[in-house]
Amino acid sequence: MEQELAGLAVDGKAALPLYGVRPDGVAGLLARLDPAHAAIVRVQGFTAQAGAVVLLPGSEGLQAALLGLGTGPALHGFGAAAGALPSGKVWRIEPGEFAAEEAALGFLLGAYRFDQLKTQNKKLPAQLTPGQVPLRVRVIAQAVCLARDLINTPANLLGPAELAQAVLAVGERFGAQAVRVRGEALATRYPALAAVGAGSDRGAETVVLTWQGSQTDAHAPLLSLCGKGVCFDTGGYDLKPSSAMLRMKKDMGGAAILLGLAQAVMALDLPLRLQLRIGCVENSVSGHAMRPSDVLQTVAGLSVEVGNTDAEGRLVLCDLLAEAARESPDWLIDAATLTGAARAALGPDLPALFCNNDQLAETILAAGQLANDPLWRLPLFDGYAAWLDSPVADLNTVSAKPMAGAIVAALFLQRFVPARIAWAHVDVYAWNDSSRPGRPEGGEAQTLRALLAAVETLAGMEQRLQSRDE
Repeated sequence: MEQELAGLAVDGKAALPLYGVRPDGVAGLLARLDPAHAAIVRVQGFTAQAGAVVLLPGSEGLQAALLGLGTGPALHGFGAAAGALPSGKVWRIEPGEFAAEEAALGFLLGAYRFDQLKTQNKKLPAQLTPGQVPLRVRVIAQAVCLARDLINTPANLLGPAELAQAVLAVGERFGAQAVRVRGEALATRYPALAAVGAGSDRGAETVVLTWQGSQTDAHAPLLSLCGKGVCFDTGGYDLKPSSAMLRMKKDMGGAAILLGLAQAVMALDLPLRLQLRIGCVENSVSGHAMRPSDVLQTVAGLSVEVGNTDAEGRLVLCDLLAEAARESPDWLIDAATLTGAARAALGPDLPALFCNNDQLAETILAAGQLANDPLWRLPLFDGYAAWLDSPVADLNTVSAKPMAGAIVAALFLQRFVPARIAWAHVDVYAWNDSSRPGRPEGGEAQTLRALLAAVETLAGMEQRLQSRDE
């Protein structure tokens, strides 16, 4: 069953024209408008500032609307439309100084609301006529909204089992093979991940999806995705202060983003093979929880000293990455709400990218700019690798030095990925602290659109190489 989008009309009923206007286009628009409408626009002082709306009346009521886009991306400019226009009306975007697909996507993302748990005061947003929403736009909007929904869902309603079920449901929709690992099998196959979840009554799980495009064979490039799905993070025995725990339902943001990305890859039937590994776990405090200074085994055979139980995400990912690497993927990507240090360095809106392959990194960064979903590359600086040395194990989960936390976390993960594999690690915030056009407060699918555009580019490059060789 296809996901519904709040900002998409269900049928092609009559739609009102919506004009997206840049500041330098106001004069030209006024010259083209009916004199009465032009007078209304002038009286309201419309200068096309971002988010400004002017409604134009007609003989039968509302006839059209103007939407100010400012000078920023049309994606964000049209993100204001669904909330600023009259509730429940259907619109069509008239051509203008912007890409039509970007405008449509912005409209749909701006219409998103997490109101499933409300029983009162639910408001239907303005909607876009379906004829203006091509498949790729619809697929991206659905993927972003899926990730947002999962991140926004309270932890009492989304534990490891529920997150695992969400992964299985996506796999079933697209005919992917699914393996669900839990119980004793989890401790054998993913020992570090199992240790993270040992303190919770809600058992940890891992779900592995395997899929390939309808036009591919066993020689098609393999994309492997690994997501941190910590459904709630107390910090364990190294307990977080209450203020830091308020948003920890979002600690499965990396899993949600990569599940959305996997859904988009399958919905677009990209010419590649796909593996998705999601570690579903809760980091709690109990007599069964891991302790600081415990030494854990990993699937890679490395022993790890627990330097801090709040550095649990890297333990979830290390087993997933090591297993994924055994399949020799062409591209291995993980995503996680991993460190506060990345936020301290880059702020909430700019996820950190770590990558051991310049071509992969440059492709992701360029795709992020093109999709208005930017990332910033930070170094895998080998000079800090010794900071993870442990006197009792092969490595520690953390460094004793209070610096470069995001780099140190990435260096930890790098120990589980062979150098021959092109690997990218994305450290995301996965949250909007306040509402902005197209980016409502709450869970956010940061880097999903960038990674999808990068994967499309990489898959296209691979196809061209194969055609040339043939």
